[in-house]
Amino acid sequence: MFSKKNMPCELTVSRVVQETQDAVSIWFEVPEHQWATFSYTPGQFLTLRIPGSGEREPVARCYSLSSSPHTEDELAVTVKRTAGGYGSNWLCDNIATGTIVSVLPPSGHFTPQDLNSDMVLLAAGSGITPIISIIKSALLEGDGHLVLFYANQDAESVIFGEDLRYMAKQFPERLILIEWLESERGLPDRETLSELCSAYKNRMYFVCGPAAFMDLVGDVAHHVGIPHGNLHREIFQSLRSDPFDTEIGVKQSMTTEQARLVVYLDGDRAELQWPKDLTLVEVLLNEGFSPPYSCREGGCGACVCKVIDGDIQMRVNDVLDEDDIEEGDRLACQSLPITDTVIVTFG
Repeated sequence: MFSKKNMPCELTVSRVVQETQDAVSIWFEVPEHQWATFSYTPGQFLTLRIPGSGEREPVARCYSLSSSPHTEDELAVTVKRTAGGYGSNWLCDNIATGTIVSVLPPSGHFTPQDLNSDMVLLAAGSGITPIISIIKSALLEGDGHLVLFYANQDAESVIFGEDLRYMAKQFPERLILIEWLESERGLPDRETLSELCSAYKNRMYFVCGPAAFMDLVGDVAHHVGIPHGNLHREIFQSLRSDPFDTEIGVKQSMTTEQARLVVYLDGDRAELQWPKDLTLVEVLLNEGFSPPYSCREGGCGACVCKVIDGDIQMRVNDVLDEDDIEEGDRLACQSLPITDTVIVTFG
């Protein structure tokens, strides 16, 4: 049984835009009959299937949407070449108008709940990709005030620089743009980030970039007293398995031990028996539900749920930090029940 929400689809590349020497934006045309499947919220991502080469097997990679559902009719992901990265290098070297790509529908939780919120957005390098989607959407559909701190290695590596400067000029009362170049000022430092975070303690924070940058921002935010629930980080890991494998049959349990599961999903409540050797995603798929998920290996965060009562252990967790777990967040694709009753909610 396979969730229709996660069924792979083929999309055609409508255009490719060279953003910098090492980054391209890939635009996809979405046929009218697939509009509902590919509806999304700003900050979400697509999972693309990258063809193999020679003895190299195809791989799956997650890329954030840089388009906005409020300003563009087509979908766009922006990909920056990474040293030794097969997926990003293949796309930067080979993708072209007319290429047909296998894609999983949009997923992810790096999204504002309210586009009217005042936000601080911190991006480094290609971490600007989901951030610009949020900015475009908030400026058009919301009325909140935004501060963007955007760090890059040098002027030549800045993705969307002209677009961001144009938006800052168009919305001078609502968007403050702070650009930081490592070639001129070194890496972003704790003092600068502390001053920024201290000035906007009560805002929602969205952070995306290299791990060291996000760790620094997270540490600074903690020390200046920003509530953990206000801090949102986007983390991706290279996927090891194939989320495009549609041969997901019913998973057979090998134990008689079961927990009582109460789950809230898509506005509905369901009560199920949860074999203690099957993950939450496996149980829901077995019962015909369509839970959110993508990688199925604990690396993307698409399947995050919240434990309301009871407890869950995770086999693998490459996404959630200790504070997330303390607040009840779990990866459904890696979750096994500990207690005899578990109540969880999605979204």
